[in-house]
Parts: sequence; C-alpha cells; structure tokens
Amino acid sequence: MRIILAGTGSAVGKTTIATGIMKALSEKYNVQPFKVGPDYIDPSYHTLATGNVSRNLDSFFMESGQVRDSYLKAMDGKDIAVIEGVRGLYEGIDSVNDIGSTASIAKSLKAPVILIINSRSLVKSAAALVLGFKALDPEINIAGVILNKVKNKAHYEKTKRSIEEITKTEVIGGIIRDNSISIEERHLGLVPAREKENSLKYIDIWSEVMKNSLDLDRLVEIAREAPKITSDIIPIWNKLNKQKVKIGIAYDEVFNFYYKENIESLEANNAKIEYFSPLNDEGLPDVDGLYIGGGYPELFSKQLSANERMLHDIKTFHLENRPIFAECGGLMYLMNSIHEDKVVNVYPYKAVLTDRVQALKYTIAEVKEDNIISKKGEKFNGHEFHYSKVLVDNKNIKHKLAFNILRGKGSYNNQDGFIEGNTLASYVHTHVAAMPNFGGNLAISSYELGG
Repeated sequence: MRIILAGTGSAVGKTTIATGIMKALSEKYNVQPFKVGPDYIDPSYHTLATGNVSRNLDSFFMESGQVRDSYLKAMDGKDIAVIEGVRGLYEGIDSVNDIGSTASIAKSLKAPVILIINSRSLVKSAAALVLGFKALDPEINIAGVILNKVKNKAHYEKTKRSIEEITKTEVIGGIIRDNSISIEERHLGLVPAREKENSLKYIDIWSEVMKNSLDLDRLVEIAREAPKITSDIIPIWNKLNKQKVKIGIAYDEVFNFYYKENIESLEANNAKIEYFSPLNDEGLPDVDGLYIGGGYPELFSKQLSANERMLHDIKTFHLENRPIFAECGGLMYLMNSIHEDKVVNVYPYKAVLTDRVQALKYTIAEVKEDNIISKKGEKFNGHEFHYSKVLVDNKNIKHKLAFNILRGKGSYNNQDGFIEGNTLASYVHTHVAAMPNFGGNLAISSYELGG
C-alpha cells in the first residue's frame, strides 16, 4: 500500500498534513514515511510520528530502478507507505521534464496521488486547479483531494461539490484554518523535530486534526489500489569491502543531516557504526574512520568550541592520516573557526553565517582528484543548501579541491571538496544512489588507513 501527498505548490500545508496522517495511521498500521527531494528536516517529523526512519526519494539522485530499490528496501516489514511530496506536484529542476519532481516518483512507483490545495478564497476555481493538474499528465493518478485552510463547513461543502461534480475526483476531507498547527521555521527551513521542544505534543495535535478532518479509511483504500511493483530494480549501492571496520558518525543536536541509505551502504560494506556527539561526548570512540554530516554548527559554535577534548581528538585523528569525510555543517566544524569560536582547525579558514542563502541548488560534480569516497573522472549528483560560507583568500588557498562543480556553486571558484591528507570536506551533500561506491570506498579507506 502506498500513497503520495502532493501539493499544488509550496506552503499548502504538506508537512503538517503528511505528518499528522502518518501519526494517525500509525495507530493501526506500521507506517513507512518518505519525503520527495533532498530534505533532512521534514523527515525528522515523519520519523518521530511513525517510529520508522523517513527515507528520501529523488529522481535527480536516483534512476527509476533505484527509486524502486530504495522504496522496497524500506518497505520490508511495513504495511503502508505515506510519501510527502516536494513543492508543487510537477516542480523539478526543469520547466518541462520530470526530473526532481514528485510526479517522477509517482510514475516510478505507480503510486496514487492525493492533491493538497490551499483552498482559501477558492470554490469553483479549486475545480479548475484539479482539472489542470489531471490534464497536464494523464499518467499521474490523482485519486483524491484534500482541501486545506477552508473557512468553515459551508465553504468546504461548496468546494467539495464543485470538485467532485466537475472533475469526477473525490475530496477526502477539509481542514479548517488554524494558525496554531503551523511549524516554526529558521534559515534552512523548519526547525528539526529533535530540537523543537514538545515536538511529539505538536505531532499528536496534528494527528487529531487529521482524524477529525479527513476520511482516513478511504485514504487507505486508495493506497491499497496501488499495483504491485514489478518493474526493473537497480541497486542503490555497491558492495566493495569485505573487511570489518568501525566508522564513527557524528550524531546529536548539531549534526543530524544524513541520508539513512548512506549509513546503510557503510553497513552493507562491513562497517560497524559507532555514533558519537561532538557536542556532548568527552572524546572520540575507537574507530577507523569518521563521517561528520550536516546540521547547524553555526548555532552551537560556542558549545562546540568549549568541548576542547573532542576538538583535540578529531584533530589528532586527522594528523594520524586516518580518514574523515565531512559535508556542509561538518565542513564548517573542520575549519579554523565558526564565527569567532575556535573549532577543529584542519583547514585554516573561518566559516561564517551570512544573512542570505549562499547556495540552494541541485549540483553536478566531476571528481578531479582521487579521495576517500570517489575516484578521479567520476561524476555524481548532489545538492547544496547553506547560508554559511568559508572565507578563503584567493591568493593563498593552500589545499587541493577534489571536485569541479559543473552545476551549482561549490565552496570556492566552482570547486569543492577540500583535501588535507586523508580528510575530505565539502559543502555538497550526496546520496549513495548518485555515488553507489560511496560506502565501499569509505569503508575501504577506513580499513586501509584507519588501523
């Protein structure tokens, strides 16, 4: 069983509605949540709501067969998939094709779509929206509609009648306008669920609203109508390493932006994962390699700076030429300082937070230097999303950079991936589906270099 919750555009309430539905259905079913697109924050709410780690499905990172592989791996032992879309149903990286869109995932999975409409001030025009979305691509099965932000019961009933009689598409519920169910935001989007106090309390409220506003039994019936997946499957990772290794992964309030499949690809390559907290732990665990992901180190720079033992341990790990891979927030942490707060100092540059977005884009990178996760000549897709930047003196840059950025911005002059010994740090986030040897290469590097 599977269903996609898609919007007519951004800011129609997808995350609140999707998370509430996931929580409500979890009372009867083992729900596997998914998010379309390169998002770490919305999935944190899904994970809290269901108890299952939310996965990302993205046709820029994944071929159709990889979308199906990722989906089927996650659905092992689960009852129903609830997939939250990204932006509008048809929005992708191009104004004509489907790449990066929710529609592309619907096609790969042959999943029915529930279209969410911000129905404020709309009645018959809502029917026009539904007609347009259905006509644009008949291959997409728009099986139902949810009306958000309806004024009252009368408004809902009029809009429901218009849609159902004109478009022959059923409306499975309407949600009354209520600002109390909105979510707090910050510079990279929503505040991650693990940071927000009383997140479970809010999720419970959203669940009650969905149970009182929507026909969830009908939504499950629509999900049950999705056909069995029989198309070609393409593995999202390769198994290269047969030696046992231990890899430390930074995971706490600061560093928590990871694709679960990246970690699973390490485990599939015989890596035992040891989680540690750069913020709270006294030192590093006994490991062969390190993976420091993204997050919000700019908000915790003073606390990170105060943990001198951890800074010393990571710098020593680096000086011993053991492998460290860091991306985005992890890159900032390995710089000389964040703002004025001293951090690990693998690289002699300052990371600073700016008042405007520095990069928000899907990226394509070409590897120009062999490194601990990739080989020269390879290309891979990734994404950038940060308000921070690294202050590099153009005349005195002291490091090789591993990647030429063919699409996107990168850290420095359309390049990224600072190399210092066996440490690699990049603003580019990648997903193992776009770099299938990621887990194997990092595991091999950890075995060969980390002992």
